[in-house]
Amino acid sequence: MSNSPLLEVVDLRKSFATLEVIKGVDFKVLPQELVFIIGPSGSGKSTMLRCCNLLEKPTAGSVLFKGQEISRPNVDIDTIRQHIGMVFQSFNLYPHMTALQNITLALRKVKKVPTSEAKDRAMSALEQVGLAEKHDSYPNQLSGGQQQRVAIARSIAMEPDVMLFDEPTSALDPELVGGVLNVMHKLRNNGMTMIVVSHEMRFAQEAADRVLFVDGGLIVEQNTPGEIFNNPEHQRTREFLSRVSDH
Repeated sequence: MSNSPLLEVVDLRKSFATLEVIKGVDFKVLPQELVFIIGPSGSGKSTMLRCCNLLEKPTAGSVLFKGQEISRPNVDIDTIRQHIGMVFQSFNLYPHMTALQNITLALRKVKKVPTSEAKDRAMSALEQVGLAEKHDSYPNQLSGGQQQRVAIARSIAMEPDVMLFDEPTSALDPELVGGVLNVMHKLRNNGMTMIVVSHEMRFAQEAADRVLFVDGGLIVEQNTPGEIFNNPEHQRTREFLSRVSDH
């Protein structure tokens, strides 16, 4: 694991009108690291994540990717986003396109990959998420978990340097969560750099290199999963974890 951060956030602040949601946070993500962000609803976790690829524009502070400040004006953010994959709570698949077509679309339109190569890369991505046999299925023929795995495959096919996951399992029925987490485990084991916002505490304990506990727009503490879950420093972290049933 390299010591140079792939992604770095410096004194990040974000306000919506007069409400400050992110109140000056700093963190770094190293190559091949899985950083897990936990905290109560409304604490600013998703906003913080969305600032990392400028889906939300920071009010103040900096976001650096490979040492380049991407939050400054005049940066070609579309080019940067090709290197920063994003998986959302909602799958955002085109209903009139098959799983394969959903994946090849961005490859052809954004990366200008030739059709035959785009199909090969899309099939490879579907294989990685265990859905190669569903390549001709439309979203309405797939379960929610399968749709989310297609959405992950769509991001994988773009060959990003880092992947952001914003509550990827929260819209799924409980029995479908495991398939998505297995795919994320596999990505992690293959060396993908990942930042994950989720309430899946067991997954955080098993897979994360580092856990950030966010509350009230601030990083209250960050540490290894072992320390955060078994020996948290802050009372607020202890209170939060005591209310989370499955840790």
